[in-house]
Amino acid sequence: MTFRQFAFNNVLRNKRLYAAYFLSSMFTVMVFFTFAIFAFHPVLSGEEMNSSVQKGMNVSAGIIYVFSFFFVLYSMSSFLQSRKKEFGLLMMHGMSMKQIRLMVFLENMLIGFFATVGGILIGLVFSKGILLLAENVLVLEGSLNFYIPFEAILLTFTAFMVLFFIISLFVSYVLRSRKLIDLIKGSKKSKGEPKANIFLTMLAILLLGAGYAVALIVKGLAVVVALLPVVIVVTIGTYLLFTQLSVYVIRKLKKNDSVFLRKTNMLLLSDLSFRMKDNARTFFMVAIISTVAFSAIGTLFGFQSYLTAGMKITNPNTFTYTAVDEGEEQDVALINETLQAENIPATMEHVVLRYYDYGVDTVVIARESDFNRFAALIGEDQVDVQDGQMKVVEFDGVPFNQTEELMEQTIPLANGVELKPEEEVVYARALPATDSYFLVSNADYEKLSTPEREESFYAWQATDGEEHVLAAAETLSEQLSPYEFLSGEYQVYEINKYYGPVLFVGLFIGIVFFVSAGSFLYFRLYTDLDEDKQKFKGISKLGLTDKELTKVLTRQTFLLFFAPIIVALIHGAVALTSLSRLFDYNLVTESVIVLSIFLVIQIVYFFIVRYFYTKQVKAVIG
Repeated sequence: MTFRQFAFNNVLRNKRLYAAYFLSSMFTVMVFFTFAIFAFHPVLSGEEMNSSVQKGMNVSAGIIYVFSFFFVLYSMSSFLQSRKKEFGLLMMHGMSMKQIRLMVFLENMLIGFFATVGGILIGLVFSKGILLLAENVLVLEGSLNFYIPFEAILLTFTAFMVLFFIISLFVSYVLRSRKLIDLIKGSKKSKGEPKANIFLTMLAILLLGAGYAVALIVKGLAVVVALLPVVIVVTIGTYLLFTQLSVYVIRKLKKNDSVFLRKTNMLLLSDLSFRMKDNARTFFMVAIISTVAFSAIGTLFGFQSYLTAGMKITNPNTFTYTAVDEGEEQDVALINETLQAENIPATMEHVVLRYYDYGVDTVVIARESDFNRFAALIGEDQVDVQDGQMKVVEFDGVPFNQTEELMEQTIPLANGVELKPEEEVVYARALPATDSYFLVSNADYEKLSTPEREESFYAWQATDGEEHVLAAAETLSEQLSPYEFLSGEYQVYEINKYYGPVLFVGLFIGIVFFVSAGSFLYFRLYTDLDEDKQKFKGISKLGLTDKELTKVLTRQTFLLFFAPIIVALIHGAVALTSLSRLFDYNLVTESVIVLSIFLVIQIVYFFIVRYFYTKQVKAVIG
């Protein structure tokens, strides 16, 4: 058997440990290859928007590539940690450290080669479906047809073979300093039970509490100012949570006889206590990576929802037209003709808005009858304004307004009477003013002074044929100025069209981060599998039943998988709540959707890993 055959067989003999590394690496290659397919797609190389999509894909591929480097490096360190005893035995049988380094180099290159080829092949198999999905998410006008991505294949293969080559050289270099005694002892070398520093334990609670408090208290632009300090404080607090606070809690539980001596808690807590020093760093890394994934996707999803909801709020009518230049009659006729051509029956209303300057920013003063006509158009309540009364109307749903300033103003009439606003504010979206304005009776409206300027405004509300509205809006947007013609549905379409690539890219990167975090947990669990087999084999001889063994393994795996994820979910919920206070927009629905999806994925992942982990431990016990 040649040395290369020995390295190949070594990979096959360690296929359980290499499986997660291989599959995770292959998934990373597949994601990178998918981005490369988009980057080189012929459709994404012409128009300005499509070009921006292409640039976004290129940047995202770069981010994934850099992240892949550290991910593979961490994976290899886990393998080396679990194989120290194996290396020691090989050295005892005459293998030199130079040969061990060469063996590890060949093994890693072999895994890297097949992971790269496998990722490319799987990417090709699913590329048509991914292109169809992207075509809808990206809201592209042209279709993303399937093509043979020779450039993407070449780029992916070259990039990842270089990555695995560099990682292999680095890992081989690290192995130089290993001593035989350390390798033989392997994982048996005790690091001692970790002890918690009471000062650092209290500091962890203080930092997390302060970070959460600031994030939940600040509003508006203060959220941006507080972002970096909060992130730093919470990150340090998270590290201390796992390295100090968790150790402190475990030691307290061990000293509580009612808890420690209850059923299998002694076995669980004693084992967890000795392994916490290693697991704490993994927990911290997984919690931070998962928080980034949750927050990034939740932010992108929430921001898109905020923008589209804002368009729907500020544009309650199907179409609106504001006369800016000459040609008002021709433009209105064009809109009516387009509605008729698209078979969209609609009701039209027209009003001349008057703007006045009474010591505040120019403000609209509307009459009761005009307001009620437009209120009826969108199904809002009518308002009754008596002579001598004046009401302030605030555009419902718009957080920034001049209501407070208007409540302090008085409006003089031609007969010398001054109108003062009533305390009760009217919330409506009837007229197009996106800021607060005054509403007076018809009679008082005629007694106002000459306005600073006037503006002719039209609104159409479709009564049927909503499925044709987008086509009509697109046609009219090409012929009319955006300062004159507005359509809420078409603006939402434009937002999704330009925002889709950002959401698509963020979703992919978030998934890569989350899958990688799950893989870290998998590596941590299976690194100690051989030790766990021997430990539970010995304990089973003392009378541990099969049911109790399953319970201990389930709880141990549960803590490993969900301790960092629960922390990350809390971090993500606080981050998204802070984001909602920045925009003064409720993101509860979006936050629940994003966090729930990730939680479900983690639960499924937990049950799969627990099944195979428990099966392998029980196989040794027999």
